[in-house]
Amino acid sequence: MPQPSSDFDFASVLRDGDHVIWPQGTGEPCGLSSTLIAAAPGLPAFTLVVGMIASRTLAGVQAGNPDFLCLNGAGGARKGVALSKGRVIPAHISAIPGLIDTGRVPVDVALIRVRPTEDPGVLSLGVMVDFVHEMVTNARVVIAEIDERMPLTRDDALIDRSRITHFTVADGPQCQLGDPIPSDVDVAVAQRVAEIIPDRATIQIGVGGLPVAVCAALKGHRDLGIHSGVIPDCAVDLIESGVVTNAYKGSDAGLTVTGGLFGTDRLNRFAHENRSIVLRRATYTHAAATLAGLHRFHTVNSAIEIDLTGQINAEIAGGRYVGAVGGQVDYVRAGRQSEGGRSIIAMASTTPDGKHSKIVAELGDRPVTTARSDVDLVVTEYGVADLWGLDLRARSKALIGIAHPDFRDRLTRSLAERPQPKTLVQRASR
Repeated sequence: MPQPSSDFDFASVLRDGDHVIWPQGTGEPCGLSSTLIAAAPGLPAFTLVVGMIASRTLAGVQAGNPDFLCLNGAGGARKGVALSKGRVIPAHISAIPGLIDTGRVPVDVALIRVRPTEDPGVLSLGVMVDFVHEMVTNARVVIAEIDERMPLTRDDALIDRSRITHFTVADGPQCQLGDPIPSDVDVAVAQRVAEIIPDRATIQIGVGGLPVAVCAALKGHRDLGIHSGVIPDCAVDLIESGVVTNAYKGSDAGLTVTGGLFGTDRLNRFAHENRSIVLRRATYTHAAATLAGLHRFHTVNSAIEIDLTGQINAEIAGGRYVGAVGGQVDYVRAGRQSEGGRSIIAMASTTPDGKHSKIVAELGDRPVTTARSDVDLVVTEYGVADLWGLDLRARSKALIGIAHPDFRDRLTRSLAERPQPKTLVQRASR
């Protein structure tokens, strides 16, 4: 019988300089991860390779060990635990499997969650697939936490038992993500988003208050499909109500395709042995070739801020990293390139306290997560700015038009005062 996760001796497997990784979000094996962090001061120096963190595991990190290498996302990292302490790799989700396979992102020890199937030689990853196979394939040591609380999912969620080096029994809490209650602004923005999305569209959604509001706003739609990096609890509402049928996706007809279940027991129970919920690897969910085959693909993403030329910062707020590149650009480009599709950047016009506009004159030294050449539709509670094909000045005016009224004059003045670079024609005429 495998030992409990809290009893695992990491000193017996860790080597100095090792890179340790576990799956993102709900895929975190919390018994193993909390044991590792508690033992870290007495272990050989190691680097923790982290994606989106949804637990409080890293709240107990002490100075010195581990170091952090950050791939994606925020979650618990919003509190400055990992992203503020570590080194951030700016990479699209579609690139991460290749980075692991080529060793550019080293993986020595992988901690994962599994549950048994009817075949003793095969296990299920349950709630998270995205780049877990690459972790397992490239790790020297794979430690699996057996957790039968997870749903039994198949397809890319299945993994050979022979790949596991050590087994433990889950004795920590499950990492789950409940749907937050949307704000009034979220609801207003979501209503505008829903007006853009036609019946029979395929949608990509994320997690958070705004995606929850978007799901609610789509309740009157018909024959939608879902293809998304992750899905939250509210996706169940759309499927059970018949809004999502996946009948007109262009590929994967009848199937909700996702890389992970970012929800609670409600979503997990719905996905358990449900062959219409398909978990696939990031090499499929975020691949340009896959996304090109989706009909009327409407992608919904967000931003910390967007400047008047359309450049998006989705990484730094208040001088601190709260996220990384993630899958935004993969899906922004896919929505624009899909036949009948659109890419939607949906956000509140101001920060929650109302003191700062999220439409800004310029990003300054903040990063450009998504280039202005990729941005399509931008939605706030004040309207929709269709930037596709607009020149720089026209798109600035369109963005000012959906900014909060308290900031529009200031943005207009900044636009008027901004030096305009000379065009090639103007230069040639001198």
